[in-house]
Amino acid sequence: MPHSHEHHHHHHPAHYGKAFGIGIALNALFIMIEASYGFFSDSLALMADAGHNLSDVLGLIIAWAAVFLGEKLPTKKRTYGYKKSSIMAALLNAIILLIAIAAIVWEAIHRFSDPQPVAGKTVIIVAVIGIFINAVTALLFMSGRDHDLNIRGAFLHMAADALVSLGVVIAGFVILFTGWEWLDPVVSLLIAIVIFIGTWGLLREALDLSLDSVPVGIDADEIRTYLESLPTVLDVHDLHIWGMSTTETVLTVHIVRSQIEDNDELLQKLETELHNRFGIAHATIQIEKGTYECGLAPDNKI
Repeated sequence: MPHSHEHHHHHHPAHYGKAFGIGIALNALFIMIEASYGFFSDSLALMADAGHNLSDVLGLIIAWAAVFLGEKLPTKKRTYGYKKSSIMAALLNAIILLIAIAAIVWEAIHRFSDPQPVAGKTVIIVAVIGIFINAVTALLFMSGRDHDLNIRGAFLHMAADALVSLGVVIAGFVILFTGWEWLDPVVSLLIAIVIFIGTWGLLREALDLSLDSVPVGIDADEIRTYLESLPTVLDVHDLHIWGMSTTETVLTVHIVRSQIEDNDELLQKLETELHNRFGIAHATIQIEKGTYECGLAPDNKI
């Protein structure tokens, strides 16, 4: 049975290697600054936030490692290479973000019952540095966040931290002038809600991809209709579409034809059309003449 194996090389996020390096270096520097300020000003809040920022560096390292692994060549054991690692990284980063949100909410609730004095100017100065460093790092990943779930995870980590630091600055200034200590946990809860909204989408999409769901932006019904509309095609079955990575989509399908003499021409056309029209990076197509009953023909059969 003729098969088509086409490898379309999408623009891999390898060029983000430099962005990850800069982001990790900047955030490691910020952790040292924050921990030093916290130590010398005896601020537990700053020391705790420095610990939280370590999770962001971990998130960047995970995402970077996935980009690196995704570029490795296939092996006899791992025939798709390590491309799935970008999906795992996105899922892991979503989980880390959810843990960070839970920590923010826990601390905010605790502060309602036991208000802590906000260490005014020192905290504000460090938070301003945090806004700058996290915003710059987030901007490095901004262009890729819509096309790559792994890059979006890195972007969300940095954007969330910039938002937290901005909240600290606003709350710090207002508290300095009004003495409203309750504003600190209120702002923290609002920020936690905003981060959760962004993280939920990341988590849901990463879970879907890890379960081999059809990637967002790909219409399986439209692809099936296109295949069924081709001349000489009698039936389309065993159609599967899933994400090989956060940027590459795979398709496998069985096509029954009334004539098979021009298979190569049809396969060439299909590979081009599936790539250009539907964004399929890797298509495997099995052509059948329909003279036997394919065991994978029923829709409920996997």
